[in-house]
Amino acid sequence: MSDVVSDDGLLVPAGDRPLLVEIGGYYVWSTTPDRDGRPASGGVLVPWPEVLRPHLVGTGRVRVATVEGDLVVHDDEVVLGGGDGPLEIVDRRGRRLSVDKVGHLTRSFADTDEAIREEILAGTRRAIDDLHEHAGVAAYLNYGALLGAIREGRMLAHDSDTDLCYLSPHDQPADIIAESYRITRAMRARGWNVLRMSGGDVKLLLPLSDGGVCHIDVFVAFHLGGTFYQLGNRSGHLPREAIVPFSTIELHGHEFPAPRDPEAMLAFLYGPNWRTPDPSFRYADPVDGVRRLDGWLRGWRTDMGSWTEFFAPPGVLRVEQTPSPFAQWVEPQLGDLPVVDIGSGTGRDAIGFARSGRRVLALDHSRGSVALVRRRARRAKVQLAAEQIILGELRSTLTWGTQLARDPHHLYARDLLGCLEEEATEQFWRLARLALRPGGGRLFLEFAARTPTARAVDDELAPLVRRLDPDDVRAAIERTGGVVEHLEVRPGHDMLGHPDPAVCRIRAAWPPAPGARLVAPPAAEHPVPAAPPPTDPSPSEERA
Repeated sequence: MSDVVSDDGLLVPAGDRPLLVEIGGYYVWSTTPDRDGRPASGGVLVPWPEVLRPHLVGTGRVRVATVEGDLVVHDDEVVLGGGDGPLEIVDRRGRRLSVDKVGHLTRSFADTDEAIREEILAGTRRAIDDLHEHAGVAAYLNYGALLGAIREGRMLAHDSDTDLCYLSPHDQPADIIAESYRITRAMRARGWNVLRMSGGDVKLLLPLSDGGVCHIDVFVAFHLGGTFYQLGNRSGHLPREAIVPFSTIELHGHEFPAPRDPEAMLAFLYGPNWRTPDPSFRYADPVDGVRRLDGWLRGWRTDMGSWTEFFAPPGVLRVEQTPSPFAQWVEPQLGDLPVVDIGSGTGRDAIGFARSGRRVLALDHSRGSVALVRRRARRAKVQLAAEQIILGELRSTLTWGTQLARDPHHLYARDLLGCLEEEATEQFWRLARLALRPGGGRLFLEFAARTPTARAVDDELAPLVRRLDPDDVRAAIERTGGVVEHLEVRPGHDMLGHPDPAVCRIRAAWPPAPGARLVAPPAAEHPVPAAPPPTDPSPSEERA
């Protein structure tokens, strides 16, 4: 192992010049030492991105140099992770991967052959045409694709997708959200697989001939109160006249609509130095603008990306596949009603319930989890539905709550409550009240309990999970009209199967309001309700 490259990261000279990192002659990552590193003996230690670490096992040549190539910090063979195989950053199909601008591991255009690049450009052009002709919005090329076209006359080597924006005529968030849902319906009718990211941001999933999928982001832009907002997260001053009427640019032989003043748009997005290449660039968005966009259009989904990574190897491989002890405790109490497993994770308990012939719906906010549960259910040859729920978003909570209220069932949530932010926790109680009050089902909860002798969770889970006070949970249930029928704190296991000195088990009910009619028809006559319009994960997201 060299003095520069180690399992901990890169020990490089201090400075604000971006460095490119190549492994085996292929670009994998870029970093700015002063921003990303911490002082260490001999320079600045820049840790490896977490998404790279599972791949950093083996022997290979690592090159670390400035973008211009005038300073080579390291260019030699190293051994990482104690492995003796080749050091490669590839997916299951052997395709080269790199860390993109938001920290995801994906394929960059530098490692995309010309035929696939042509499919991406043609698909982007088709998306623009469909948005105009069938959804009634005029979209323009933006972000990395616009920057590449204007600055370099080609797609950026280190970019990985294409981005479109449309300027909404509306200035009220409710109207903007309604417009976005109308666009979604129109694009689905055209055959697009659409993945909703927020109230003003969707991804069009473009399948490619090599088995990959390109994400075409479609962001809303609008003016409100003298400020220009553009998802994701941009806000500031940019007059309408800088955007419309559109200009036209050419990219690899394809013509695309662009902002009327593309240079003004690029300065708005990337700052005054946008002409200087910087693959490690990070946005510095105004905090107030981000807060407003979160409140208006997003809800709260802070940890979604972290959980999606967790449900890919190697994280998901650490979770046992057999039903948990809590599921075994719950099973005899279920009677004939179906079960909705909220926060189903790897599906170990949902699949266990389904094996007994019970109707099961598995819900999780991670698309990686949804894809994993579907695959494992197919392999286990059991029938269950797996769909996405975003508890941080009121629309998602109300949609599922009203559908579940029509079908008597139980709710089951193991290792969920301690993973939720405050807003999502409130939505969970709203969902339980909506879903359980009409039908007489029960809520079964297990979570890591905070006690005088159990104050923290396992270090591997600490970024995503926290302990809760059982008395606080009881109070929340009662505050929303529920009744705690059983509560115990006992030794148990965390989601990785490690011993936990204190887990809390709760069974609760939400009795019908006085005078309300209990809805309890035979379960077989009422299947688990259909989900909202599908948000199937793309093949590239089904990594586990």
